[in-house]
Amino acid sequence: MSVDAVGTVRRGRGARRKQRETRDVAMLPALKRRLPLTEPMTAEQIARIDAASMDILENTGVVFRDDTALEDWRRAGADVRGERVHLDRGLVRELIATIPETFTYHARDPRKSLPFGADHAMFVPMTGAPYLRDLEDVRRNPTLEDLANFHRLSHMLPAMHSSAHHIVEPYDHPISQRHLRITYSSMKYSDKTFMGMTTSPKNAEDVMDMCAILFGAEFLETHPVVTGNCNGNSPLVWDETMLGAMRAFCRRNQPVLCSPFVLGGANTPASVAPTVAQLNAEALSALAYTQVIRQGCPAIYGHYLSTVSMKSGAPMAGTPEISLMNLMIGQMARFYGVPWRSSTTLGGAKTFDAQAGYESASTLMALQMAGANYMWHAAGWNEAGMHCSMAKFVVDAEQCAMAYRMAEGIRWDDFDEGLAAVADIGPGGHYLGHPHTLENFQRAFFMPELFDNNSIEQWQAEGAVEVNERSLQRCRDMLNEYEEPKLDAAVDEALRDYIARREREIPAADALNQDY
Repeated sequence: MSVDAVGTVRRGRGARRKQRETRDVAMLPALKRRLPLTEPMTAEQIARIDAASMDILENTGVVFRDDTALEDWRRAGADVRGERVHLDRGLVRELIATIPETFTYHARDPRKSLPFGADHAMFVPMTGAPYLRDLEDVRRNPTLEDLANFHRLSHMLPAMHSSAHHIVEPYDHPISQRHLRITYSSMKYSDKTFMGMTTSPKNAEDVMDMCAILFGAEFLETHPVVTGNCNGNSPLVWDETMLGAMRAFCRRNQPVLCSPFVLGGANTPASVAPTVAQLNAEALSALAYTQVIRQGCPAIYGHYLSTVSMKSGAPMAGTPEISLMNLMIGQMARFYGVPWRSSTTLGGAKTFDAQAGYESASTLMALQMAGANYMWHAAGWNEAGMHCSMAKFVVDAEQCAMAYRMAEGIRWDDFDEGLAAVADIGPGGHYLGHPHTLENFQRAFFMPELFDNNSIEQWQAEGAVEVNERSLQRCRDMLNEYEEPKLDAAVDEALRDYIARREREIPAADALNQDY
């Protein structure tokens, strides 16, 4: 081999080594599923669930505890009796038919915008934890800086497609003003799409105003940029707070997750199929209302889905019934032609232990099989959502990357080259040094970075570090390496001015802002 050839080989190896040692933080594109979905219901069973849900809407009705919504429903032609709204199935079908099956989420960095719906999906971190397990694995109340760290991690983790919003609750700010700082943190520390607070109608309006500052008011009219979540009170109730927040988002053409809050066996029947029938009715009633607010605005069939232990009454995660219900709900959402949301790596464990891993993996796998589009609570969730674990956050994100790879399906682009390597090597050889292996080893088989696959001797020699501490060290490293995606200076100033004005207008209080 010539000197020049040797130099070329060394430079090639050096480049590959440098590439391996440089952390890849580029966001994965929206997941485009190429695997067949698991659909346990027959066409007749789908029709049976649909008919049962429509019967609930027509005959039992849904309570809308909101004067504006009741008047909206009267104008739309619904049968309104007090707070209870009885919805004709023809009206429901007519309304949900105007929900877009697909749309694009537009991010601050246009390169991170995401096609969404149908066979496109995204992973979103957990939100709403009143506690965290921090970099020392101590369970405590979070601060705004803790929230910022989770937004920084979300920005750097390739499988996370969103910075969400209040991943943890920042207790160092008054509840009445907290939504402003949470929204700013989502916008500042990541340039991915994000979620918007719906904790009150006024708070939701503030989020819309801040999005208008970031993207432009006219842009919002035609471009989804943020996601709101509106939880129903199962069984069959939607309240004033959620409905007012829903109107704030829909009027600005921004998508909301219409999410019944299901505790199977407690606020639904103690059986899988009737639970899905009730949940379906609840979701359809809210989806239909989004179109009463603004026809054609994007909306997402949602739910928070758990089952309740018949021994203790505690919510459970990772059970087979939850997986079955997710598979069924996926079929129903596709039957109506609307995108849908579910929760991903849920767990009830109190620490990042084997229970946490098993529960999360079970739910994550079921969602890949079910075809969920908006995969929320995809990183950090533990203790039934009571805390977000920094260690689990990064491991969950790596698990999502593995699920992403599986859902992509089989790659055929190097099939001929791989077969040629078989002829080159022949019987009894090995492929480790073959050009095809050197060219493809990084993409051929997913190589988890946070799981240890070395021999026990090697593991012991390197300090016998278990996954929890390994993951916490990964968090520390990532936060040290983080580079902020700077906001435009004028936009940043306008956002901070808006926050300062609203904090002067909203009294600092330990209650939601309902009036200011």
